[in-house]
Amino acid sequence: MPSHRKPRTRIGTTAPALGVTTAALASVSLLAQSADAAPAGPKPSIEEVQKKVDDLYRQADLATQKYDAAKEATAAQRAKADALLDQVAAGTAKLNDTRRVIGSYAAAQYRDGGVTPTMTLLFSDDPQAFFDRNQLMGRLSDEQHRTLSTFESQRAANAKKRAEASRSLAALTTSQQTLRAGKQDVQTKLAAARTLLSTLTAQEKARLAAIEKKKQDEAERQAAELAAQQAAAAAKKKATPPAGHAPSSPSSPSAPSAPATTKAAKALAFARAQMGKPYVWGATGPASYDCSGLTQAAWKAAGVDLPRTTWDQVKTGTRVATADLQPGDLVFFYDDISHVGMYIGNGMMIHAPHSGAYVREESIYYMPIYGSVRPA
Repeated sequence: MPSHRKPRTRIGTTAPALGVTTAALASVSLLAQSADAAPAGPKPSIEEVQKKVDDLYRQADLATQKYDAAKEATAAQRAKADALLDQVAAGTAKLNDTRRVIGSYAAAQYRDGGVTPTMTLLFSDDPQAFFDRNQLMGRLSDEQHRTLSTFESQRAANAKKRAEASRSLAALTTSQQTLRAGKQDVQTKLAAARTLLSTLTAQEKARLAAIEKKKQDEAERQAAELAAQQAAAAAKKKATPPAGHAPSSPSSPSAPSAPATTKAAKALAFARAQMGKPYVWGATGPASYDCSGLTQAAWKAAGVDLPRTTWDQVKTGTRVATADLQPGDLVFFYDDISHVGMYIGNGMMIHAPHSGAYVREESIYYMPIYGSVRPA
């Protein structure tokens, strides 16, 4: 780091821990106090609890994507500010070198009989002296003339860079504030979900698990239907070769779940290798992931760079219909596009679900589908 630079406080780039912050606990405490102060209402049903918990996890997913975007913006702004400060440092060094050369002219004149009015004006920062200085430029040697012109250009350029660096640092401060607010938002949503679940009795938790199992069974039934439709479509395509081509042997039909490209196969292999690793919001691996962190890392392993957030990933590649999904494709969920998973075939995907869960396989019908893309 250049000697002129002072180290700035940086926000950590490591994945946030799952622990509840003091701010989050305070928020939950205030909610609890408000609830105590209000008249006690009927206890929510297990179905209502499940809906509320699911909604909180979805809100946390959405807040996580906002956090991921803010984290990227902060990193980019920090890099820009650092580059500008380096340029200012280099410009200041050049300016000082030129100033020393001009100083040598003054020293020489002093040795020859004192500092002349010409040298006095050269060192003046008074804008009013500019006209007089220009008049005296004609009295300088060619070398001195070039040196002074260089000094003036360097001083103007450096002042411009300093102003730009100041604006960039202000923007960095704003990005850091957004990042901190996003972090607190995620933690508050997750704390509320955990608090709600902690109020359930063992019997209520068992009933909640049964409701969850029923939801998963229905999602898997829909996945099986999609798998059957895709297999039928593949068989029909196999049996109807293009005009002028002989039909292929029926003894070796292509599996509908086979990755369409080598890149997709590599991405899928990477995603499978992450199975069982914990979901941690804001994480991009290798020990843990959030949903878009997993898909980004998987396709990066295949040589394809995806953006960080679901909102940007959905704009990358080619849009595909659910019926045309192939392994490696990305499936996005909810109208706010707050979640993503990687299709593996047969109506199933690998994804990082939510806080407290692990990377796993699940039916793509477990959540409402927004749309799908094929990155490569």
